Amino acid sequence: MITPLEWRGGRIRFLDQTKLPTEETYVETDDPEVVADAIRQLAIRGAPLIGIAAAYGVALSASKLQTGSSNLASALQRTLDMFASTRPTAVNLFWALNRQKRILENKADHSPEVIARSLLAEALKIHEEDRGMCTRIGEQGAGLLSSDAVVLTHCNTGRLATGGSGTAQSIISTSWEHKKLKHVYIDETRPLFQGARLTAWELGRLGIPSTLITDNTAAFLMQKRIIHAVITGADRITLNGDVANKVGTYNLAVLAHYHSIPMYVAAPSSSIDFEMEDGKDIPIEQRSSVEMLQVNEKRIAPPNTQVFSPAFDVTPGSLVSAIITERGVFRAPYRDAFNAVHHEDVGVKSGIA
Repeated sequence: MITPLEWRGGRIRFLDQTKLPTEETYVETDDPEVVADAIRQLAIRGAPLIGIAAAYGVALSASKLQTGSSNLASALQRTLDMFASTRPTAVNLFWALNRQKRILENKADHSPEVIARSLLAEALKIHEEDRGMCTRIGEQGAGLLSSDAVVLTHCNTGRLATGGSGTAQSIISTSWEHKKLKHVYIDETRPLFQGARLTAWELGRLGIPSTLITDNTAAFLMQKRIIHAVITGADRITLNGDVANKVGTYNLAVLAHYHSIPMYVAAPSSSIDFEMEDGKDIPIEQRSSVEMLQVNEKRIAPPNTQVFSPAFDVTPGSLVSAIITERGVFRAPYRDAFNAVHHEDVGVKSGIA
């Protein structure tokens, strides 16, 4: 079983995903800055997993600090700020950091040792919760697919991206286990080839039949009526159902809509931004031009070529057939359903429900 990230006796151990599929290299560290840099460089990636990693990073920082509680609070705030600056689009990151911030606020009068233990307990809880959410997403989504389904997926949404079996890929693996899935087509996912390098590697290990395609081949497969459903993940979902996900997802949604193919988005409820009305306000991360201009350190474009390289795009909720979370399958209009989930959560936390 793939273990992309774990806490090991006061240290964080993670799989360097930039080395896959040719090298399976693990890094073990007690330095939160190393973890933050791994998130920036995509050695740790996937919206749920970077939230988990950041939560562990805050706990790691607390365990290393030997100062008084007042200095501890300011030092940990700097750690929170450091992780918040790593990647702006995935809301799971800020969701996890906010949970750790609440621990700091609630334990402000306690000793540094108690604060450190509490932060670690919360990070472990976040990790375990995501594991359970992945399983339930798979179960919820598998019921939407027909027998002998052929699906198309984009980027990587499996164990490498989450704390458990994945989001969209959990639906794929659960459907395969239930003998409902026939085949998976994998977008290569330019410019960093997360589909080719990571999803193909994972599905191969799971024994799920799959075929890798260039991103531009998806339309032709749909035209030939080969694809029965498109399933992707999400890095942020707004109240109206707009979805930020790996760039190229919007292309697939438009194509799926034109060809009357269901477009499913799978994500934990931690990916829903209950404070954001629609996708126009989602901050879109811009990546380095090097990621487009080079492949395996070999330049593929002329010198001085200008580059526009957003890591994500935004798919309107009107193009999404259903959003699949651990809490259920949601269909448009999304706002009322999402608000109901949010109010239920707030009620539980406040003791109302």
